[in-house]
Amino acid sequence: MAGLSITRITSRDITGVILAGGRGSRLGGADKGLVPLRGRPLIEHVISILRPQVGRLVISANRNRETYAAYGVPVIADSIGDYHGPLAGILSALRAADTPFVLCAPCDTPAPPSDLAARLIAALVREQAQLAVVTCGARMQPVFALVQRALAQPLQDYLAGGGREAGEWMRRQNAALADFSDAAEAFVNINTPQELQAAETWCARGAKPG
Repeated sequence: MAGLSITRITSRDITGVILAGGRGSRLGGADKGLVPLRGRPLIEHVISILRPQVGRLVISANRNRETYAAYGVPVIADSIGDYHGPLAGILSALRAADTPFVLCAPCDTPAPPSDLAARLIAALVREQAQLAVVTCGARMQPVFALVQRALAQPLQDYLAGGGREAGEWMRRQNAALADFSDAAEAFVNINTPQELQAAETWCARGAKPG
């Protein structure tokens, strides 16, 4: 951290970004953020949980931008070309943010933890790192991360060099790990029609969609 000690981070220091820029290939090319779950688009579920945890919210999307803008938050597109994966959306959010940190979450995981930001903050402060990422045991969840805005340039360099793997880039940054093994079900995402149907069933039973 170039000699800078992080002792306290609040929601006002964080811009949340919901990553909705993918192709939705396994859902027939659908824009996953707008796919309905229990009568509401997936992105609405994520907005309702993420908004209270951050000072500002943006949506990263490469299509249907006017539809997303109707939620009353800025919509940003990938700055390095469409559909380069989640790191491209994270980079655009880092470039657009006016806060020191960006909290990332995907649009297709409709029930992220309500303490996502708090536990990522704790890990980042504990390790005095520039990036904290969710793990569930040995499995990293690289699209759930708290990233210092100063990492925009290293991320741009990684992407310019052909890198696309979020987990690889985060390991290179010595990311602090926030263990969510106690809430692993919250990070199950929806990629296929079968997974969407399963989420509908879970919701009907009163369980989390995951």
